[in-house]
Amino acid sequence: MQTLWPDPGTSELNDTALEALYDYPADLDRPFVQVNFVSSLDGAVTVSGRSAGLSGPGDQKVFHTQRDLADVIMVGATTALIERYQGLKPKEVRTERRERLGLAPLPPVAVVTGKCSISPDSPLITEAAVPTIVLTAEAAPRRAALADAGADVVVVGDEHVDLKLAVAELGRRGLNRVNCEGGPRLFGGMIADDLVDQLNLTLSPLLTAGDSGRIASGPVLAGTRRMKLAAALRDDDFLMLAYRR
Repeated sequence: MQTLWPDPGTSELNDTALEALYDYPADLDRPFVQVNFVSSLDGAVTVSGRSAGLSGPGDQKVFHTQRDLADVIMVGATTALIERYQGLKPKEVRTERRERLGLAPLPPVAVVTGKCSISPDSPLITEAAVPTIVLTAEAAPRRAALADAGADVVVVGDEHVDLKLAVAELGRRGLNRVNCEGGPRLFGGMIADDLVDQLNLTLSPLLTAGDSGRIASGPVLAGTRRMKLAAALRDDDFLMLAYRR
């Protein structure tokens, strides 16, 4: 994996350099949201319903680095179900990296679900080393069942999840380094509420056609959100792009 921008080089990026490229601003006093996606060249966000078919070794390395740098991993319930999410497990590289950076041993997963659609017996709830946070609405059923199963259930809205309240609640808990992993509907809502500070987008060298959705869906904005290129990496034929406000 090599850097194309801002400092082009032909030597392989080491782990420390990769951390520096994807690290969060220092001394955060509010949540800083990085959103991560992989997309085909023609804009598909999945192959056969999942993102794994678009990924590659370099993308996976970046993906896990981004997780290791975060205080919390935020994800929509549908994506968590389709991608078969579980709580993060300790790994030697992860443990060393997070200890060196002064972070908690593991980041919790925060699932956004207006209807509490995660099952109480999901491995994401029952096998999480750190209790999974469920960001949901007052009107949602099964809140008590999820709490009884070990989830940290947080109400952030009446009929629907208020994403501004959800992100603010993460910040109130000191979880300012927010790594959002989609899906498209959650990303679209985050854009609409102007909550996205950085987009990390991997372009996979594949053409897929078909009817797969794009990386963001949701309401039409009154105005677009301009981002600035922060980094561009290459691994084989994959491009990893980072854009910040």
